[in-house]
Amino acid sequence: MRVENAVYLLAGTMITVSSVLALTVSPSWLVLTGFVGLNMVQSALTGFCPAEIIFKKMGLSQRSCGQ
Repeated sequence: MRVENAVYLLAGTMITVSSVLALTVSPSWLVLTGFVGLNMVQSALTGFCPAEIIFKKMGLSQRSCGQ
């Protein structure tokens, strides 16, 4: 799995889980959804993504399988 795909997977999972928790447990979980969204915007504008750094240290590939 590429780093980019792992970041998308993590963000999508966090948004989905926090949305479900907001519907079933408490609306306060929407704070996590907002945090993930703001982090995605910040990452797009600055190029700094903490999750990307962690995934690179975990040894995920930066290239697709065909390259």
